[in-house]
Amino acid sequence: MERVGGGGDCCGSSSADPRSTFVLSNLAEVVERVFTFLPAKALLRVAGVCRLWRECVRRVLRTHRNVTWISALSADPCHLAQHCLVRVVAEELENVHILPQTVLYMADSENFINLEECRGHKRARKRTTMEAAFALEKLFPKQCQVLGIVTPGIVVTPIGSRSNRPQEIEIGESGFALLFPQIEGIKIKPFHFIKDPKKLTLERHQLTEVGLLDNPELRVVLVFGYNCCKVGASNYLQRVVSTFSDMNVILAGGQVDNLASLTSEKSPLDIDATGVVGLSFSGHQVQGATVLLNEDVNDEKTVDAAMQRLKAANIPEQNTIGFMFACVGRGSQYYRAKKNVEADAFRKFFPSVPLFGFFGNGEIGCDRIVTGNFILKKCNEFNYNDLFHSYTTIMALIHLGSSK
Repeated sequence: MERVGGGGDCCGSSSADPRSTFVLSNLAEVVERVFTFLPAKALLRVAGVCRLWRECVRRVLRTHRNVTWISALSADPCHLAQHCLVRVVAEELENVHILPQTVLYMADSENFINLEECRGHKRARKRTTMEAAFALEKLFPKQCQVLGIVTPGIVVTPIGSRSNRPQEIEIGESGFALLFPQIEGIKIKPFHFIKDPKKLTLERHQLTEVGLLDNPELRVVLVFGYNCCKVGASNYLQRVVSTFSDMNVILAGGQVDNLASLTSEKSPLDIDATGVVGLSFSGHQVQGATVLLNEDVNDEKTVDAAMQRLKAANIPEQNTIGFMFACVGRGSQYYRAKKNVEADAFRKFFPSVPLFGFFGNGEIGCDRIVTGNFILKKCNEFNYNDLFHSYTTIMALIHLGSSK
């Protein structure tokens, strides 16, 4: 995909004749109506025909403000060369009706990252390669910000309809890519902090530059710690989160295996580094809510009660995304071999909200609602037990305003 531009002016030449103006106005209306049925890539291709078509394309793209997604599941990954997410994105991106400005993708770490033996050393060691991440990044527009992480398991709503049943994929090849268009009045910004053993604290300007401090419009922060098995990684994640945990914002996320993509950075990723990455959502029309399913939530009845708390937030379901960040210790083994319990409960209470997320190694969040000044549970005083958990699930809603 490329930006709209170029092309001649044969259809858009100005005329003082009011009859010509009337004809062009009606022609533009017809062209726009036809263009609404075309996916974004096709629109960009026809934009170069003439000025009239170019302006029609711009107007049509401005009306396509709904977040969309591409999801992938594979029952038999062994006989295929590429990860299923790369294959499906390559096929489906042609049919997407928005021009993505920001992409958040998640994939299962077992199949997305390749481990190869390194030779030439006294002791053979494993090296991580990122071919799938590189292949996936090339598919998106050059101006697009791409954030990708890999985790032990994936929660995904199958492509096609917002009401499709979300799936908890604890083991197996799977992934999704959330595509965010440019939305008027909303800023979605990735951030990345790398653990530096020489600097134990973050400088204020680092947080301000990415909109996490001194930003009165900040509403939601998705935050993920990666390579958290390394010494000092968990403490670093806590220090980062503590700097903005006392603000009136939604916090949700957890610990993942690796950071796979962050195209907003000029230097290549150090996949062996430890750090914190995420997305911030700013804008008056953004609303959010989270609930914590703690260790006592272990059957369908208690899960439903947690979903009722989330439902009580009264977040509009239109143009809203759901997130589920669960511990690898939950899932079917936590519910006596019954699968998909939490995702099914979410679908019961939010039938038209797609659900995405992961099974990870630690969860971040609490019961919290931010819609104007109303807060269900205020976690203003930072405490490890308030925001950082294990054997829990965080359910979150992010509403991005009216789609019209």
